[in-house]
Amino acid sequence: MKLHEYQAKEILARYGIPIPRGQVAETGTQAGNAAFRLGGRVVVKAQVHAGGRGKGGGIKLVRSDIEAGLAALDMLGSRLVTPQTGPEGVPVQKVLVEQAVDLRRELYLGIIIDPANGLPVIMASDAGGMEIEEVAAATPERILKVSVDPVIGFQPFQGRAVAYALGLEPAQVQPAVTLIGNLYRAFMEHDGSLLEINPLVVTGEGRLLALDAKFNIEDNALFRHPELEALRDIEQEDPLEVQARGMGINNYIKLHGDIGCVVNGAGLAMATMDLIKLAGGEPANFLDIGTVNDVGRVTNAFQVLSTDPAVKAIFINIFGGLARVDIIAEGIIESFRSGKVSVPVVTRLAGTNVAEGKRMLAEAGIPVTQVDSLNEAAKAAVRLAVGA
Repeated sequence: MKLHEYQAKEILARYGIPIPRGQVAETGTQAGNAAFRLGGRVVVKAQVHAGGRGKGGGIKLVRSDIEAGLAALDMLGSRLVTPQTGPEGVPVQKVLVEQAVDLRRELYLGIIIDPANGLPVIMASDAGGMEIEEVAAATPERILKVSVDPVIGFQPFQGRAVAYALGLEPAQVQPAVTLIGNLYRAFMEHDGSLLEINPLVVTGEGRLLALDAKFNIEDNALFRHPELEALRDIEQEDPLEVQARGMGINNYIKLHGDIGCVVNGAGLAMATMDLIKLAGGEPANFLDIGTVNDVGRVTNAFQVLSTDPAVKAIFINIFGGLARVDIIAEGIIESFRSGKVSVPVVTRLAGTNVAEGKRMLAEAGIPVTQVDSLNEAAKAAVRLAVGA
């Protein structure tokens, strides 16, 4: 789950991390009043779940309260298009009005979970203000990575290593160590998957200041954080993903292809999407229904895919272990009979009760293409999507 910048900064402030003075506004009048209180020279920032806001016109430096109000009016109610949103953009319903800062340097500081070793990793770079992916591709030597053992926790010597690598002045080293330690605490205590300050600036007075903040929370840990769940902004999320989550399908991600996928198991889902790509097609989604014996989960998956107008064919790839293929087949049959399916369907079924499941589909009189080979099933789904 993603937080807005202003929400992330509210959390950082509670952990003693310095942030600029600012105020959230939902109208032009509120933005103008906020700018007046902050001295007039402010930055107006669209609050959306996407990076690259500056490139899309979502960050504007203004010099008066009137300009701030006009800038906010220009953003509010619009759809901001950035390199990360696609052409459809995302809605702007709030702006953050912040005091303009006299900055001397821009740095990058972030924490992620490294999937290679399963540890939190502090990442820092003197190339702040740039997208870290661009820095990693062009000049990877400018990125410092420090892994933290969660059993031992963050250690001051690790913070000093980061501070020295960033070339901070001696008087800035201890504040940097404190800031990094507090950032790590905020990340761990909120079950973060990513916490990023870009840029972390050194002001003209030599102070460290979090000028921007991005905070993503691990969805599977939200049951421990109802106060964070309440911050979710579903208007920033894909409507199909919101619908799927409301129907108990938590592992659904909308993509840009035309072949809907229904798979049990995340690894098998990734392999299925790869095979569709190798066959010349494009997956329309990632959808892992999980290891469950639940007819309703299958019918709900079909309902979500049927709502997506981009889907031209559906590929069901089930390897039944604890999950029973006959129950999956029952869900497929019920989906057809309830009118939830209007596109060609290809199934590749294997595992527990597979013979019974295949028999049920064959005798149900529904237009399902059953294929035993995984590669051939992917090719069949691509052909049917093209034909549709």
